[in-house]
Amino acid sequence: MKQITTYVGVDAHKKDLFIAMLVGDQTTPVTWQLANEPNAVRRLVRKLEREAPGPVQMCYEAGPCGYALQRQVTTPRVSCQVIAPALIPRKPGDRIKTNRRDARKLAELLRAGLLTEVRPPTPEEEAVRDLCRARDDAREDLQRCRHRLGKLLLRRGLHYSGRNWTRAHRQWIDSLEWSQPAERVVVDDYLLAIDHVEARLIEFDVRLTEIAQTEPYRTPVGWLRCFRGIDTLTAILILAELHDFRRFHTPRALMAYLGLVPGEDSTGEKHRRGRITRTGNALVRRLLVETAWHYQHRPGIGVALMRRRKGQPGRVIAIADKAQQRLCRRFRRLAEQHKPAPKIAVAIARELAGFLWAALQPAPAPAK
Repeated sequence: MKQITTYVGVDAHKKDLFIAMLVGDQTTPVTWQLANEPNAVRRLVRKLEREAPGPVQMCYEAGPCGYALQRQVTTPRVSCQVIAPALIPRKPGDRIKTNRRDARKLAELLRAGLLTEVRPPTPEEEAVRDLCRARDDAREDLQRCRHRLGKLLLRRGLHYSGRNWTRAHRQWIDSLEWSQPAERVVVDDYLLAIDHVEARLIEFDVRLTEIAQTEPYRTPVGWLRCFRGIDTLTAILILAELHDFRRFHTPRALMAYLGLVPGEDSTGEKHRRGRITRTGNALVRRLLVETAWHYQHRPGIGVALMRRRKGQPGRVIAIADKAQQRLCRRFRRLAEQHKPAPKIAVAIARELAGFLWAALQPAPAPAK
């Protein structure tokens, strides 16, 4: 006898959960509302297991509530999917949006198989990912602090002839004399903020370097460090954000997830491609674009890269060398065609993602 599946859509908010339940081929869902609290969620799971005649499939949109709800409701009978909000089908003429309608739509689309699931990280993976994102937040804070001080100096007509934010630049700032006491207070405050954020960054880098030397990150970090422009911090940031390269069955799937593929609007005989989609993980996309700039230089293996490759598999080193040769040729060929430099970097980053995917695939088993 065929089991009847129950489909549950959840519109999750900070305080409340709006539930819509469809049993089998039922057309009208049963809807209700409950508080987003652990005890209420446990009662919801018991109710679903009691009233559902077979397995239960639940879903809700990825958002600020994270994956806590997914972990709370998952049982042997109840499976929960976290859905990518940007990939939910929407009717152009549907102008009414309420919490109950959203929950009902999720249940109906889940039953139709039209939703795209987000792969939830484990608690350990999520902790490392949050550490990486905290490090990136500190980097942005440092940039803002430096901009504030730099714009203050610009308004006072003070220009440094060398490179900014070096030791010599900092000594030059400290040597400046201010006629107004209030100006001295502002500059000291800006410098204190810069010193504080720099100390935070150093601490984050130390912690991430320690994590990169432990399992399960040690081996893939070593493989990624074989590539030009990728060292320990970049490698651990990429791995923590993607947290499982095996879920991308092809290189194109990874490129699409990172939003590095061009958008397309084609109909009939008309084919039009536009700018990249910019969907998926923005942090990894930015890291790959920054790394892509290294491939404008002629291929070569310096002392630092040779040291990073020591003891790594020949298969990975061969892929990294192939990437260096191909990406450098492509960078220069596009430059000769007078393509804009940022567009070239994005194209190189897209191909670099494919080489990283290939390097991180499990080594083939030896033939018997």
